[in-house]
Amino acid sequence: MITVNPDGKIMVRRCLVTLRPFRLFVLGIGFFTVCFLMTSLGGQFSARRLGDSPFTIRTEVLGGPESRGVLRKMSDLLELMVKRMDTLARLENSSGLHPEAGDPHAAAHWMRARWTSDPCYAFFGVDGTECSFLIYLSEVEWFCPPLPWRNQTAAQTAPKPLPRVQAVFRSNLSHLLELMGSGKESLIFMKKRTKRLTAQWATAAQRLAQKLGDVWRDQKQILVHIGFLTEESGDVFSPRVLKGGPLGEMVQWADILAALYILGHSLRVTVSLKELQSNLGVPPGRGNCPLTMPLPFDLIYTDYHGLQQMKQHMGLSFRKYRCRIRVIDTFGTEPAYNHEEYATLHGYRTNWGYWNLNPKQFMTMFPHTPDNSFMGFVSEELNETEKQLIKGSKASNMAVVYGKEASIWKLQGKEKFLGILHKYMEIHGTVYYESQRPPEVPAFVKNHGLLPQPEFQQLLRKAKLFIGFGFPYEGPAPLEAIANGCVFLQSRFRPPHSSLNHEFFRGKPTSREVFSQHPYAENFIGKPYVWTVDYNNSEEFEAAIQAIMKTQVEPYLPYEYTCEGMLERIQAYIQHQDFCAAPSPAPPGTRAWHSPFVLAPNATHLEWARNASEVPGAWPPPHSLRAWLAAPGRACTDACLDHGLVCEPSFFPLLNSQEAFLQLQVPCDSTEWEMHHLYPALAQPGQECYLQKEPLLFSCAGSSTKYQRLCPCRDFRKGQVALCQGCL
Repeated sequence: MITVNPDGKIMVRRCLVTLRPFRLFVLGIGFFTVCFLMTSLGGQFSARRLGDSPFTIRTEVLGGPESRGVLRKMSDLLELMVKRMDTLARLENSSGLHPEAGDPHAAAHWMRARWTSDPCYAFFGVDGTECSFLIYLSEVEWFCPPLPWRNQTAAQTAPKPLPRVQAVFRSNLSHLLELMGSGKESLIFMKKRTKRLTAQWATAAQRLAQKLGDVWRDQKQILVHIGFLTEESGDVFSPRVLKGGPLGEMVQWADILAALYILGHSLRVTVSLKELQSNLGVPPGRGNCPLTMPLPFDLIYTDYHGLQQMKQHMGLSFRKYRCRIRVIDTFGTEPAYNHEEYATLHGYRTNWGYWNLNPKQFMTMFPHTPDNSFMGFVSEELNETEKQLIKGSKASNMAVVYGKEASIWKLQGKEKFLGILHKYMEIHGTVYYESQRPPEVPAFVKNHGLLPQPEFQQLLRKAKLFIGFGFPYEGPAPLEAIANGCVFLQSRFRPPHSSLNHEFFRGKPTSREVFSQHPYAENFIGKPYVWTVDYNNSEEFEAAIQAIMKTQVEPYLPYEYTCEGMLERIQAYIQHQDFCAAPSPAPPGTRAWHSPFVLAPNATHLEWARNASEVPGAWPPPHSLRAWLAAPGRACTDACLDHGLVCEPSFFPLLNSQEAFLQLQVPCDSTEWEMHHLYPALAQPGQECYLQKEPLLFSCAGSSTKYQRLCPCRDFRKGQVALCQGCL
């Protein structure tokens, strides 16, 4: 605690602050603490990102998970007070500084010791004088009240918001190609792809414009920062573009840029840290100072590398603006891994998760889990003339192997099933090599080397079969092959691959089990276009080859992977997804509002009542909701698919009440509110009902034989699983 002696000196003592049901041990310090408290109590404090300032954290938290949960729920104000007071106290104790009461210079003792640690302080006028310290602390970070001797009328006011501008569809992509820049092989690849698809994008834009009619669409200011292409992240892809390396990420980013631009939004594209800092308006340095002007972007599309870079360089402002970020995340991030405290306590902590974002802010390449938003990419769509030409030029005994890198051909046992395939078909490969044939490729395989995309497309249009070896997982090539009239043959995984048994998935923020090389192709397309067999079973494999040779297929492309499908999906996200204005849920223990559900006539599930009013601002609209109590050990993703529906995590708050269980004729002997990624759920044995305490943990993924999960399901548009029937 802080006391003032008769001689005017402030004495610093260790004080115990009791905040039931947990305790914090805090050190208070001198005049700066008084300044900080005055600001806080006076309502002048502006919340900042915790732990991102020059003041680091050292708090001691006692108690179990319940106490930890309460601590995490504390207001940012109190947490930041505690953390900064504690650090400053340690600095004071170690430096021997004892501020004098009434001496304004004492408030700047931390700045005196640390102001040179980050160039951003000098950028804001800190020059080593106590006067500059106090001005910075009161006018840039606002940790102290405004200084009475400063001219407050000169304070900078926030600029007026720009007038609303309607987004207009574009068909000319020449300006986009300029925005994408040059100098990297990755960018060259992306620009070539965009040029090649220009006509298809234009046709798709015209169709979607007709479908939407006169609906007003706000033009958004959008920053696209491709973090994995920056030199600071290693830019591992550019050197491999011309050597058969993975291109899935670059395919997706090229299509995202095209879609955003064609939809009529204003874009900035950055592939370097310097460009990122310039566009964000961050001061030079290591990110300890806040942004002093509002962020000029409504949305920011980036990846995990870019997310980390933004956190480091936006400093105190990252927390404020992170609701505007959309993370392009190839394999997805499940809520249990995304929630930092829960992941740490329950063993879900990895190098990629723990950002505490709304799980829908992560956008995936395929619809792995409804917990994330499905972004996708596009495959080239053939017109009727092209389809007829392919039909007449197909070779019934020609197969192309999925795998451009020689390392993919090192699969143990490949000689056995390739030998069987060779009995029936001529096998072609497109494996990169510089001077001599890769030894991993069998002699009977005709290797074309790495082909440019147009030539690779022509090869697929001649082939009957496109065969995968089990890796790479979930790339775009199988969809391109199917769109060009090929049958895709892939390996079934027994047991399924996951982070528990396969190095590739280890460390990724998902517990998803992968039962084949391309689960989307298996589950959403299936036969006759996709065959999934056990490659270790020679009889099953050979029977599949024989059946495929007799099967005639037309070129096929799911609507959601066409240019129009992707434009439609992204347009809906931009129009309706708002993670900055999400309402806070009712705290545990409060009675839920009257349920808008009724029990279905067959008494198996809940439906939205016809006379129930809509929830303002809710998207997807709740009238599409159907709720089931899943069988023990069944995830909500699977339980909804069993009924021809998809799980919709945004509907979980509507079901998170004891009343929902009662309407399903499940009497609860007891009801508990806890943090758990499987809740709401009914525990077996017994009739214990558990409700979700943490909104970020609502999850369609995950299961346990102990629980019957209460699952929110919705309908979806044919060929567009990301959108419900009334979602446009």
